[in-house]
Amino acid sequence: MSVANADPARTERPKRADARRNEQSLLDAAAAVFVKSGVDAPVREIADRAGVGMGTIYRHFPTRADLVVAVYEHQIDECVRVGTDLLTRGTPLASLATWADLIVDFLVTKHGLAEALQNDVVRFEVLHRAIIDRLVPVCAQLLAAGTTAGEVRSAISPYGLMRGIGNLCVGSDSDPRYDARALVQTLIAGLAPVTLTEP
Repeated sequence: MSVANADPARTERPKRADARRNEQSLLDAAAAVFVKSGVDAPVREIADRAGVGMGTIYRHFPTRADLVVAVYEHQIDECVRVGTDLLTRGTPLASLATWADLIVDFLVTKHGLAEALQNDVVRFEVLHRAIIDRLVPVCAQLLAAGTTAGEVRSAISPYGLMRGIGNLCVGSDSDPRYDARALVQTLIAGLAPVTLTEP
């Protein structure tokens, strides 16, 4: 079979390990900048944090929408990875609190997603569905571990908790006086069973 007739999907070479690491480092840097400065942050700021030239960023992500979506997907992967890892470390309620803190960073970035995608409704819906399909099950596992250990009340649903965290994050990117992270941690602390003491 000639090269001209080869199936592109079969002849495309996978990214080298160092290229994948560089891209992951770039996405980590972009996510940190987006949390701090929003999705409209200058590309120069991202490049400086990642220690690369601006051309490197544009080579990986030709448009800002490409970069924002890649960061969004990267953060979902990281939230799943960390949540799964936390199931085997620490106390369940503390693990849930650590994971919720990570979710706050993720949701702050998400609030600029719609504008960055410039009304690409289909792409936005696909990414939004990823939250439900991938993060709610992780939340369910963390809650179940807490319930089993007697550290978390069983009345809360994983979807309800995710919605609650999301609602508390609304506006955090536009009002520096509003500390969504502190309120989310208060919400998580409130999941502990109430212990009544005799007077």
